[in-house]
Amino acid sequence: MPARQATSILNGISSPADVKALPADAMPQLAAEIRGELIRVLSNTGGHLGPNLGVVELTIALHRVFETPKDKIVFDVSHQGYVHKLLTGRRERFSSIRQYEGLNGFLLRSESEHDCYGAGHAGTAISAALGMAAARDMLGGDEHVVCVAGDAAFTCGVSFEALNNVASGTKRLIIVLNDNEWSIAKNVGAVAEYLNRLVTNPAYAHLHDKAAKFVEWIGGKGARKLAHKAEVGLKNLLAPSVIFEDLGIRYYGPIDGHDTALLTETFEFLKTQNDPVILHILTQKGKGYAPALERPDKFHGLGKFHLDTGETVASPTPTYSELLGTSLANFADHNNKIAAITAAMPTGTGLVGFAKRHPGRFFDVGIAEEHAAIFACGLAVQGMKPFLAIYSTFMQRSYDMIIHDMALQNLNVALCMDRAGLSGDDGPTHHGLFDIGFLRPVPGLIHMQPKDEDEFVDMLWTIVNYHEGPIAIRYPRGAGTGAVPKKKPQILEIGKSEVLRHGSRAAIIALGNMCELALEAAASLEEAGISTAVINARWIKPLDTAMIEFFARGCEVVCTMEDHVLHNGFGCAVIEHLSEQKITTPVVRVGWPDQFVEHGTVPILRAKHGITTAAAVEKMLSMLPGRKSAGIQPAA
Repeated sequence: MPARQATSILNGISSPADVKALPADAMPQLAAEIRGELIRVLSNTGGHLGPNLGVVELTIALHRVFETPKDKIVFDVSHQGYVHKLLTGRRERFSSIRQYEGLNGFLLRSESEHDCYGAGHAGTAISAALGMAAARDMLGGDEHVVCVAGDAAFTCGVSFEALNNVASGTKRLIIVLNDNEWSIAKNVGAVAEYLNRLVTNPAYAHLHDKAAKFVEWIGGKGARKLAHKAEVGLKNLLAPSVIFEDLGIRYYGPIDGHDTALLTETFEFLKTQNDPVILHILTQKGKGYAPALERPDKFHGLGKFHLDTGETVASPTPTYSELLGTSLANFADHNNKIAAITAAMPTGTGLVGFAKRHPGRFFDVGIAEEHAAIFACGLAVQGMKPFLAIYSTFMQRSYDMIIHDMALQNLNVALCMDRAGLSGDDGPTHHGLFDIGFLRPVPGLIHMQPKDEDEFVDMLWTIVNYHEGPIAIRYPRGAGTGAVPKKKPQILEIGKSEVLRHGSRAAIIALGNMCELALEAAASLEEAGISTAVINARWIKPLDTAMIEFFARGCEVVCTMEDHVLHNGFGCAVIEHLSEQKITTPVVRVGWPDQFVEHGTVPILRAKHGITTAAAVEKMLSMLPGRKSAGIQPAA
């Protein structure tokens, strides 16, 4: 990590105007201070360290050349927007990033006028930037629109849909292709190989002199000397016959993405162009911090870490993601039909171990969830048992394929929805709070959630042995209760719930990780003399209707608890069924409200939004005859 200078430049930056006012020779110190600040703060908060270390010089150059908020800079995903935040008036609040009521880990239009577009998923920037440019053209504006997209975003189908329309959509747009060879994992596929050929093909070496003359033309003889110092980055500045040219977008690059002066000169030139252009820059993910350079996948996004070593605090028990990878690998040892698919997240979904043990049946398709879902369908048609492991928030992108390709054809595909429920510090773009709602209406699809790790492995084994169509499992981020899976997993009866505690006056039907809270709530009610049953629902679809009816007919109040939005969630399914059966027992629900939930730690957000034992107890007490104002104190 670079040493800090005696007089801090970064501390004097309160707006992009301050960046512009600095002399050119101050840029290396500013870059070093920014990297130091990123490493220091994120060691305490966690976050996307590697991507931000890689875009320091790029972000400085953008703000030296362009005038935000008038000019628009659109960051794809926007997880690499921390440097942008530091340079646009949020320096004093930067230590609050990803903390409750602090700065968000992604860009938000509501957070700053300099954030022209919010994001959290890959592949959105080119389409959004093109829309902004087209609107500018129609409205007669003169602002510049710049799109910054990593090479991984170019594996998204939507990026190519946008590229297909750029030339016909506007005459002035700057696209920056930030090429660091990584998304979260190492980039894969033909697009990554194509970009690598652009960088390494010796046939372009003769363009070095031409590139140097070009830079001299736009920036003078000083820039020519600069070009000689950036030999590797500049040798392909005018690479011909690339796919982007065929799409009507003028291509420049690759150039050194860590040379602020070169980037500044190039952007000044690109501002003068009346054609859509793409600038291909080469950067290092994790630049300036050795642990991040050694483990780009780990440092893409991580929790708190030790500054000296980069080590994080390991979970004392395996996470659900890790259990998925281990269990599937074990099952695949004895079943050659099992395959595993991920969309650029082998580490995040826990499939690294599966990939090592069964490389021929592991597929990382890049950031292409839609393709991943249809690819899984193709495997299923041929008799394979594909497990599609994608975060709940990203599975939303596959919804059409789940209905049209998977469910309509009743294909034997398993959907493994990681990070279902609250995703804490990552915020609204990453919370997995909608999958019950969008999967519940799909005909024939089985959907489940385990209460702990032991039941999780049983459910995975049940999925392996299920051959009648699509089946889904949702599970939370991180570790569960620490329940150790049995040596020999069991096949669970589909649609059969589990009674965890018997009771006669009240019943709590809890889904997945809400069972712990349900048991605590039941204990509080028992102390008040209210006999309370707790049921581990297990199945979202099909519901255990017999169990639900039994307790609803015998109890005075029913409570449902779920780590999901209440609208169209598990509780809704229970209410709908009881209504159809004309059972009038009151049902109260505990779940997330009808809004996008902010970022923060899980305990803080649960307390704020009423996902607690106290809330469950209070709601149930309010529905019990004679208990509405009894003054019973629920447990915290």
